[in-house]
Amino acid sequence: MNYNHSFHAGSFCDVFKHSVLIVLIQALLRKPNPFCYIDTHAGPGSYDLFSEEAQKTKESASGISRLFQEKILPTALQTYLSCVQQTNNRLTHSICSSLRYYPGSPDIVYSFLRKFDRMILSELHPRENALLKTHFTFQKKVTVQLMDGYQSLKAYLPPKERRGLILIDPPFERPNEFSTIIDSLRLALMRFATGIYAIWYPIKNRAIVEQFYQDMKTLLKLKNHTACILELTIYPESDALLSGSGMIIINPPWQFESQLNDFLPFLWKIFSPHGDGHYLCQILTN
Repeated sequence: MNYNHSFHAGSFCDVFKHSVLIVLIQALLRKPNPFCYIDTHAGPGSYDLFSEEAQKTKESASGISRLFQEKILPTALQTYLSCVQQTNNRLTHSICSSLRYYPGSPDIVYSFLRKFDRMILSELHPRENALLKTHFTFQKKVTVQLMDGYQSLKAYLPPKERRGLILIDPPFERPNEFSTIIDSLRLALMRFATGIYAIWYPIKNRAIVEQFYQDMKTLLKLKNHTACILELTIYPESDALLSGSGMIIINPPWQFESQLNDFLPFLWKIFSPHGDGHYLCQILTN
């Protein structure tokens, strides 16, 4: 499948992914030591929900817009919505009560960086790369590269900080994307064994996803790592329909599962009022 993000900005999959991302960043912030955030498929930085692409699918209406209407939220989701609000305030140059812009992963992470933390962002699409560079003009903490995301793992691991989070969030344009992720992780874990790796993937064909899990188990057993598997689906699974998405977190931080269980059931209930799909948070390997 081709998951062109401009068409899906602010979807329930984004809410899920970015809420998890914030939990991971906050775990790194617990220690005073600097860290490096690496985003292999960074996108343009932020998205206009009034754009032609976003309006064509209107996925934000059943995603961020639905959550935006909730009055009582778990703490992690309050923090997430605050990030979305900050992006709208900045891009509209006012305190904005409405919702027009949606932050990409780099924009969300940047709002948490301390003066000694860094971001390295890779984006291979020329237009999106140009937008990303404009988005972070004059920001010395941010490096933007026109580079294949998987190649960036070879180029930038290990980071000099020796602490970090790597987000692998490809558009799944390649038919062999899952196997490419496994191959890239094999090298990345050799270079930077202690890093936190967050891998996002769509859930459409369950057989392909299960094979990915098996391949991941084999890899992690060889490398002596553990991982947490997360899923949020809101539709019955079908090869013809994106039912939801998942994330695998390698080297999850302390108490990560309990933090996810604080808000993952809440998200599923909000996005799946009829009880379709499921949520999942469990250890992939022991």
